[in-house]
Amino acid sequence: MTLVSAPPRFAIRATPIGMFGVAWGEDGILRTWLHGRTDPATRAEILRAFPDGVETEPPGAISEAMKAVAALLGGEKPDLRGATLDMAGVPEFYRRVYGVAREIAPGETMTYGAIAKAMGEEPMQAREVGVALSRNPFAPIVPCHRVVAAGGNLGGYSAPGGTSTKRRLLEIEGAEIVAPAGQQALFD
Repeated sequence: MTLVSAPPRFAIRATPIGMFGVAWGEDGILRTWLHGRTDPATRAEILRAFPDGVETEPPGAISEAMKAVAALLGGEKPDLRGATLDMAGVPEFYRRVYGVAREIAPGETMTYGAIAKAMGEEPMQAREVGVALSRNPFAPIVPCHRVVAAGGNLGGYSAPGGTSTKRRLLEIEGAEIVAPAGQQALFD
């Protein structure tokens, strides 16, 4: 007997900085999309990832997560750690990285190396932490924008808009990063 699971469902909502899309399945959120694109462009992007996706009103927990993301992007500081993420296809190392990143509070930052250290990995794993975060399918629920390079540098950001988007998200959250002497501070 073959079990057939329901196709992924998805919803799109406007936020203070643009459209936010969420696809979910029976075990939680499968993926998110955060960018300033239009509703039709966001829908098309979701359907490229999930061709059998069905647009529908989100159930309670998904709706609450979407509201919390909109609040975050509006300058509030909701706790998104309770959002259930379906990490069935996510490598174990990435899951661990995402778990540490989810503990970073809005307005706070952590370096790639500090995440590696918190995971009990050698400091040389900072690069692998960066790779895991560059492939984060759950932004900003997994707040990869709160992870910065050593020395007060912004580091990379793979979402649409790149580091400009990362900078904007950190500014919305009120993050302050002080660069070491002789280096430019993040928001100077």
